[in-house]
Amino acid sequence: MHWVLSYFSRKELLLWSSSVCLIVVSFCFFDRESYLTLAASLIGVTSLIFNAKGNPLGPFLMILFSVLYGIISLSFAYYGEMITYLGMTAPMAVFALISWLRNPFHGNHAEVRVNCLKSREFFVMAILAIVVTFAFYFILEAFHTANLAWSTLSVTTSFLAAYLTFRRSAYHALAYAANDVILILLWTLATFSDFSYLSVVICFIVFLANDFYAFLNWKKIHKRQQQTTAL
Repeated sequence: MHWVLSYFSRKELLLWSSSVCLIVVSFCFFDRESYLTLAASLIGVTSLIFNAKGNPLGPFLMILFSVLYGIISLSFAYYGEMITYLGMTAPMAVFALISWLRNPFHGNHAEVRVNCLKSREFFVMAILAIVVTFAFYFILEAFHTANLAWSTLSVTTSFLAAYLTFRRSAYHALAYAANDVILILLWTLATFSDFSYLSVVICFIVFLANDFYAFLNWKKIHKRQQQTTAL
């Protein structure tokens, strides 16, 4: 317990604890049955607070979240989400974990070295995202995926987030934030059929707040690492 209090700032502990409380309260009010959803939400929000610190535990927990979220998505025929998280996000999280472990900052394995991507790599990433989006559109259409257009856009943002996480870029958090917005919309539509899915909506609202914090914190970490390296 002591290492938690010393490792995380008060602001981070407040963000995590309030996120957990909101997820649990929403589960008690709107669900009370899908403990798999509750487990996935708690693992997901915990992964985000470690991601915000640049800690490899973040992508490790994201692997677990991806598997659980894929199963949840299958229950509402969101095949795009299921295929994306099980077939892309989870494997990319494995590669991200390896990348983060191989690139610690000054030997500190609890903090990854933040990478600054060149404009050429952003161009290549954009081309890859277009190819992935185009391919997945027809795959999801073949599976009769619910809300096809939004599900396809979710694939695009998920790919960008996974790629940028693997490349240790601070912008991975913004890509995840964009994905959160789309998922909030998708699961809001799902609540019209099953009100219990409102707990999933709240989960991604919580994720959105955490991803914005992660982006701001990674920018601070990058600045500090640059100053330390320059000494």
